[in-house]
Amino acid sequence: MKNIVCFYLLCLLPLLAASQTVTMSEQVVLRDETSYDIFSDDRGNVLLFKGKGFEAQVQGFDANLRLSWEKDLELDRKSPNIEAVVQAENGGFNLIYQFRQKLTPILKIHRYSPAANLVDSVTIKRFDQAFFTPSFEVEFSEDKNMALAWFVKDQTEIHALVFDMRKMKIIWEKSFMPENMLMHRDFLQAIVDNDGNMHFILSKDNFTSRQRSHFIEVFDFGPSTDSTLRRYSIPMQDHLTYDVKFAFDNLHHSLKAGGLYTKDNLNKAEGSYFLSVEQASPDNYLVKFHPFDEDFVAVLSEKEKVKNKGIPESTVQKIVMRTDGGVLLIGELNREFMRGTANPGVYGRSGFRPITDYYYDDAFLISMHPTGEVHWKNILHKKQYSQDDNAAYSSFFLVKTPAALRLVFNDEIKNENTVSEYVVRANGEFDRNAVMSTERQDLQLRLRDAIQVSAYDFVVPSERRGRLRLVRISFKGEK
Repeated sequence: MKNIVCFYLLCLLPLLAASQTVTMSEQVVLRDETSYDIFSDDRGNVLLFKGKGFEAQVQGFDANLRLSWEKDLELDRKSPNIEAVVQAENGGFNLIYQFRQKLTPILKIHRYSPAANLVDSVTIKRFDQAFFTPSFEVEFSEDKNMALAWFVKDQTEIHALVFDMRKMKIIWEKSFMPENMLMHRDFLQAIVDNDGNMHFILSKDNFTSRQRSHFIEVFDFGPSTDSTLRRYSIPMQDHLTYDVKFAFDNLHHSLKAGGLYTKDNLNKAEGSYFLSVEQASPDNYLVKFHPFDEDFVAVLSEKEKVKNKGIPESTVQKIVMRTDGGVLLIGELNREFMRGTANPGVYGRSGFRPITDYYYDDAFLISMHPTGEVHWKNILHKKQYSQDDNAAYSSFFLVKTPAALRLVFNDEIKNENTVSEYVVRANGEFDRNAVMSTERQDLQLRLRDAIQVSAYDFVVPSERRGRLRLVRISFKGEK
């Protein structure tokens, strides 16, 4: 077999609406419990980072996904634990990890070149307390230059710091204790913007019994607050939050959210809402609620008539910033169902082996103006079912091109499959196209783990039976 398989889908599938080029790498063997990340080096090459336990390795692939080189990374030998890996400005990558030195936990960062050569190494934080290993969460800014690392101590105290990966130094660190906080109940998101400001977001009193008092609580800290912890709250006007995604709009310097709300039943979403807060003046916020209309719910519920206007088992998967300050909310119907099946080789006490079914169905898009008014909304039909795979091959990957957004997804979760896309334009109009076929290609694409490497190209991992392949899809025919 040749090192690379490159084919033009117009020759294979006459139903394609535009020409795509698909390129595949050779198979890479994955050992058990190996995690991996994919990066672009900004020159058309692709880096595959693999980590397992205390080991880390990088493999370099050229523009045609031919394996060019591989290198083992040397970390501190005292049981390093990799916290996060992220693309760097120079086309290389930054690796944040934790280890112990004489019982003292240390957080460290390595900067690597596109050839995986160590360029810089900095100790981010040396903790004073021995016998205590912080469990970090790490978030990155939109431009990937700021890293927010935070952990919770004693379930009540937040310890956070922001590290500037261009200057390779901490720009601030802060500890604070939100009042009456339960992390598993209240926490929504932690965000860092391109200037290094933290936005720590909680959902308070989100219960039917406390419907009138439900509010969003935000803690800001960083250069924009003159290194003073700023707390503000946003009342939700007698609505309950069903699901929500926040993001920081670095163009308009504001915190934005697209969410789903309910009035009486937290098991169903009854409408959508838009939230916007100006960074300079948090008291100047906007919240707009829009109930779902009967036709919208009927199509998503696949029923001709709907008495209850709610949509069950739906989540906000993404929000996309519009250049005018509005947002595009992308939601999806999904659920998982655990059941048991009789099996003589089971390990459970009940004599049944648990099986989890995953259903990822229609996506729905709601575009909202900066005023919070709905611009348009649409439903993109799909049906995906899988079993005991943690839904790794379900949902979609969002490709942002200058002309449109493309939601790329597997038609079915199986080896012989067609990969399709919805091409959505700014006015809400859309087309559905076939992208490629995996028939006789021995591929199973994990589209949720894909990365976009240029305006018209993305790379997606294919993982099947412990074998990994990288697949590059290029929309060469788009104008």
